Amino acid sequence: MNLQQLCKDVCDLAKKTGEFLKTEIGKVSAADIEIKGLHDFVTYVDKTSEKAILAELQKLLPEAGFIAEEKTITTKSEKYNWIVDPLDGTTNFIHRLPCYSVSIALAEKDEIILGVVYEVNLDECFYAFKGGNAYLNGNKIHVSDKRKVSDALVATGFPYYDFSDLKRYMELFTYFLRNSHGIRRLGSAAVDLAYVACGRFEAFFEYGLNPWDVAAGALIVQQAGGKVCDFKGGQNYLFGKEITASNYLLSEEFSGIVKSVFKA
Repeated sequence: MNLQQLCKDVCDLAKKTGEFLKTEIGKVSAADIEIKGLHDFVTYVDKTSEKAILAELQKLLPEAGFIAEEKTITTKSEKYNWIVDPLDGTTNFIHRLPCYSVSIALAEKDEIILGVVYEVNLDECFYAFKGGNAYLNGNKIHVSDKRKVSDALVATGFPYYDFSDLKRYMELFTYFLRNSHGIRRLGSAAVDLAYVACGRFEAFFEYGLNPWDVAAGALIVQQAGGKVCDFKGGQNYLFGKEITASNYLLSEEFSGIVKSVFKA
């Protein structure tokens, strides 16, 4: 398998999907919005995009299965699986807020070996593959060189349906609000991770996420020199519904703070 060529093809597919998203912005009416769960929305745009993406991915790698948010195809393979979010940031898209993305990753068993995040509004395509570097629109990227949380800009995502850990989340939020350069919430976890990878953010944390939210971005962070783990400092971030990502220089401090709060 030529991962470099496959990654290029997936980047082209993500950009093509982004062009469709741009044609539909502002067209979604209240009648077009389905509610999957508490504050969890889906539109015809998500479903149409996903069907088109999966059809093209099947051509690129016929033996692969799919783990896709809208479940338009549910076939899973024992070896290779595409992990797809056709529109990460649906709520932003519905409200015409300019931060949403296409996220596509390829897993070999439980290891992510290719990841692409395309932020539509800025026309920024972040990508990486196993054994390579991380890139933004063809230029190599790297995590930031900040060494302390006190010098970090931290990204997060607010819980929107699972409020079981809200008290500890708010404790962590308060800590970083007081002890960092600030906190940002963009509304697309895939973009948050991509921004850690290119050094715009030093760190990111969130719980309640799914594999399609984090798979591509996590690999891009790692190939850009960063560290990704779950709230316990382990590696169960893909299916464990909790993730931290940061540059390596402050990763021990950052993950230690998260771990101490969520152990309480």
